[in-house]
Amino acid sequence: HIIGSGPGDISFLTNDVRKTLAKCSAWIGYKMYLDLITPLKRNDQILIESKLTEERERCEKAIKLAEEGIKVALISSGEAGLYGMACLLLELIQKIPKDFRPYFEVHPGISSVQLAAAIGGAPLANDFCSISLSDKLTPWELIVKRIQGALMGDFVITIFNPQSLGRKWQLKKAIELCLKFRSGDTPVLIARQVGRENQSLRFFTLNNIPLKEVDMLTIIIIGNSKTTLVDEIFLTPRGYL
Repeated sequence: HIIGSGPGDISFLTNDVRKTLAKCSAWIGYKMYLDLITPLKRNDQILIESKLTEERERCEKAIKLAEEGIKVALISSGEAGLYGMACLLLELIQKIPKDFRPYFEVHPGISSVQLAAAIGGAPLANDFCSISLSDKLTPWELIVKRIQGALMGDFVITIFNPQSLGRKWQLKKAIELCLKFRSGDTPVLIARQVGRENQSLRFFTLNNIPLKEVDMLTIIIIGNSKTTLVDEIFLTPRGYL
């Protein structure tokens, strides 16, 4: 069972996810994400923790246990199919002959970008796209093409993985690219640790984004040409008559 465990607080877990966690004997995931849902764990359930860079090993372990008849919950934060573990797990499942595959099911969760948008207002009410700035798995040249396409199409842009200790220049380049297509006054939401204890949401413009304050726990939502920010209500009108 591939679980989308939401952005943080267990209040954001769906009923489907809660029921699925309850029936799984083993929960596998990155320690930080397991810690967030540990209050729901019973004594007869086990946690199998792994490190941030051990995604493939995590999936292989989950498949092995499932093949042995154990009900397994593979934990992703947010929505498992959005930059989460669902893709890798299903890639590995596809390599197993169909008649020998263990049963699997993907259980959707609330993404951090959904929560950030909801707290900020309704910036995603019209067409939008999500782009990850991590070039570890996607070449930077391709990321640039995707940003350019989103800008030419006047999409609201949500940015995942904007900056880390090892990636300090990509966000600056992305903002510079945005400024070639959009006004410097375009409203921007910077949301960090949404759904968690240290949650923060602040509004800026393309001209004054505090680059040094952005990290991997940050979600950025960049408005389009119609997006407004009035009394800290972040809104992209859809054009209802």
